[in-house]
Amino acid sequence: MVIPLTAALGAAPAQAASCTTSTGPHQKQVEKFLGRTADGRQSAADCKAIQGFQKKHGITPTIGFAGPLTWQTMNTMIQQKAAGKTPNAAGKCPTDKGRIACVDLTRQLSWVQDGKKLVYGPVPVRTGKKATPTRTGAKKVYYRSANHWSTLYKVWMPHSQFFDGGQAFHAADKSMWNPPGSGGCVNMTRTDAKKYWDLLKNGDDVFVYGRKPGT
Repeated sequence: MVIPLTAALGAAPAQAASCTTSTGPHQKQVEKFLGRTADGRQSAADCKAIQGFQKKHGITPTIGFAGPLTWQTMNTMIQQKAAGKTPNAAGKCPTDKGRIACVDLTRQLSWVQDGKKLVYGPVPVRTGKKATPTRTGAKKVYYRSANHWSTLYKVWMPHSQFFDGGQAFHAADKSMWNPPGSGGCVNMTRTDAKKYWDLLKNGDDVFVYGRKPGT
């Protein structure tokens, strides 16, 4: 999976919050990720670029500060890109189950494999936050609803496939890197949620492992 930096940056809002002049603890890493001169010193142009990234992914405060959450988000993107087409290189998702949907909380990635063969993905996902984590372990898809309405959160959950209590794969119209995370579900883009809907069925295996950064 390739995550172009241009897709991650976005444009700074027309009436953005004021830019900070403070140099953040992750200044050099953030500058390098954004393709700027990694001198470790905040500039007006650095702040505008960082602020644009924060705005696109809903990172607050949106003031262009190269802080821990901004770098954590970027570092997750770097790990996702590094996964390439071998997301299960470490063999952490079972390969003896036939078709299975894997969810790696650490890298915020999901994919579908059949044995050792990659069927779809890996794709970025948005999993549960600290207060409502996506539960780990071996599970199975047990209920599917193409146009599900959440009575708890009062939102539509397109192409929902439930695998653990109220936790499901489903589409969400947010950045997949938007912190702090979901209510426990595995959020996906509409395209990826639809593809999972086409690939999976009731009774198919799901395996969730790892730990989401910051939880």
